[in-house]
Amino acid sequence: MINEVRHIVYQVSEVAPYINWPYFDYAWGVGSKGADERKRLREDAKRLLLELDGVYQAHALFGIFNANSDGDDLLLDNGVRIPMLRQQKPSRKGQPNLCLADFIRPLSSGQKDEIGLFATTIDSSLEHDFANSDPYQKMMAQTVADRLAEATAEKMHQEVRVFHWGYAPLENLSIQQLHIEAFQGIRPAIGYPSLPDTSLNFILSDLLDMKQIGIRLTESGMMMPHASVSGFMIAHPKARYFDLGKIGEDQLCDYARRRGVPVELMRRFLTNSLIKN
Repeated sequence: MINEVRHIVYQVSEVAPYINWPYFDYAWGVGSKGADERKRLREDAKRLLLELDGVYQAHALFGIFNANSDGDDLLLDNGVRIPMLRQQKPSRKGQPNLCLADFIRPLSSGQKDEIGLFATTIDSSLEHDFANSDPYQKMMAQTVADRLAEATAEKMHQEVRVFHWGYAPLENLSIQQLHIEAFQGIRPAIGYPSLPDTSLNFILSDLLDMKQIGIRLTESGMMMPHASVSGFMIAHPKARYFDLGKIGEDQLCDYARRRGVPVELMRRFLTNSLIKN
């Protein structure tokens, strides 16, 4: 299914087992302390999950595209170019300054590679239906929806690795192993440390047609509903996550040029990732 986009619909009960509960705890500020409060919140969340099942659905869009790296850019087979940013400082002394494009076979090799693109979300009606609930129920619905969107990405990525892309057909991991990312490859999400530029969502939306699962983008590329996740799937066995860190004016200007976006507009998109003068 190279260069095709697929839409999978999941029931809440199908993705709920993939929820990473410590992130739910973090959203409520209970963390490792307050065991009683943590237990109460999780019980309320699990009751809500039962209520949501059969009423709302989770959606995943993904496509596997032929691609190569061209410098710090990803170049898809259909001619779409996706510029990436390079780490300003290595994670450890002696390590390279990483870019996600490093994990895709270079164009100069003459051999095609592949990369996955994805977006997941929960029915937008869920956010609307709880908009006028009391503050506790509204926040509970939002945090549960956020976790379901992430859990949908987890389940979808597992199925992609084993079946659709099939680069790890013998993978047999527990949910706990999935949560510590014991699988081959990575799934960097837009808005996270290695991909802080949310305007990349405009490119992904053009390729995946996010509107078909109810995702709309703000002027900065943020996704609505809030309970949505998007990003890339990279299969390279040595691919790893990294924190981009703060970038300088030189990289800002170079990135804006490669994106074809005015520097001052790109400065607004990357304001939290820039070295402050």
